[in-house]
Amino acid sequence: MRRLSLLVIAFFVLLLVLPKVAVAQNGITVLSSGFMVVFPYGITFNLEVEGSAEITDIDLEYRLNRLSLVPVSCRVDVDFTPGKRVNASYDWNMQETGGLPPGAEVEYWWRVEDASGSSIETPPATIAYDDLRFDWRSLSSGQLTLYWYQGDETFAQELMGAADEALQRLSSDIGVSLERAVKVYIYASSYDLLGALVFPYEWTGGLAFTDFGIIAIGIAPDDLTWGRRAMAHELAHLVIHQAVFGPFGDLPTWLDEGLAVHAEGELGSALGQRLEEAISRDELISVRSLASSFPADPDEAILSYAESYSVVQFLLDNYGRERMRELLDVFREGSSYDDALMEVYGFDTDGLEARWRDSLGLGPWPTATPEADGGFLGCSTSLKTGSDPGDRWGLIAVGALILAPVMVFALGRLGRGR
Repeated sequence: MRRLSLLVIAFFVLLLVLPKVAVAQNGITVLSSGFMVVFPYGITFNLEVEGSAEITDIDLEYRLNRLSLVPVSCRVDVDFTPGKRVNASYDWNMQETGGLPPGAEVEYWWRVEDASGSSIETPPATIAYDDLRFDWRSLSSGQLTLYWYQGDETFAQELMGAADEALQRLSSDIGVSLERAVKVYIYASSYDLLGALVFPYEWTGGLAFTDFGIIAIGIAPDDLTWGRRAMAHELAHLVIHQAVFGPFGDLPTWLDEGLAVHAEGELGSALGQRLEEAISRDELISVRSLASSFPADPDEAILSYAESYSVVQFLLDNYGRERMRELLDVFREGSSYDDALMEVYGFDTDGLEARWRDSLGLGPWPTATPEADGGFLGCSTSLKTGSDPGDRWGLIAVGALILAPVMVFALGRLGRGR
């Protein structure tokens, strides 16, 4: 009931601030243009227009402020009853198309034509797709702005400190840094976070919307141990995504996730213990298998993240940051997983696995494992597990689980985290 009330409040707040315009051109006058947001379910665009001749065609065009190779907009032919003075509206139902992250920006404008062939286009207006259920406070450092509503200033500063440490670690160890501003929304619980999503999974603890430069995480003020790691992990995904952004820029999952875990600092105890168990029993998952989506089974997923960290650490310890940055550059230009490794290190995935296993005191695999399909880099989600706060770790499930319903927008599909 409280959530419904807050949504209604958000609806009326935005209703009261609808921009009013009076644009006249070619015998057509736009009397008003505005929008209503009911977060997170959609946006209603409204237009009132009149003309000296009958209005015959109204189109709405909008685009998202997101990282893309070329500007992409969506054009909608709006239904209305023709006349010399008309009202038109379009409902963007995100329960049908997929939602937007909190803090996303939508730019929109109208095109109107009358029976005489005259036309007019309104100046672009921007919608801030904000979650008004909460009274957000903000803290900024460099290109990163953190928003939170529960907890004191120290809580926010702790998370900002974790972000700064992660950025320093990525810069010094790998040679990558933020190239675009980032907004981080800290929800006080997973429950509050789920209320910001159209198609949430109940285990979701955090998401990185890489193309939007937006992160949303559920972190209670008394859960900073997990929160600091989740912050560093999700931020690393944005940094890496920016570094490899391009028409190709596809990474194997073990590399994407391994770098994100590396950004957290020392390997968490839960992951470290699981890795040691697998090494002692020689029950590791093959590196080729880790190139695609990780297993759904929580225990196997934990091992996948731990192994990815171990493989990335092996490359950094033995070949240095310059080679790692070169590897990212090769992926940005476009390459298969094996070819990229061969170009930079002189060995393919099997060669990497053999050397990595040897460093762990293990022999080679008895038989070759099949090569996985191309990996995926995009939106990520965090899952909280474990009862000991020190062992609770943000599992980052590759974007195929969340990205498809969350980031499919204009022109039918703008997704894939590119």
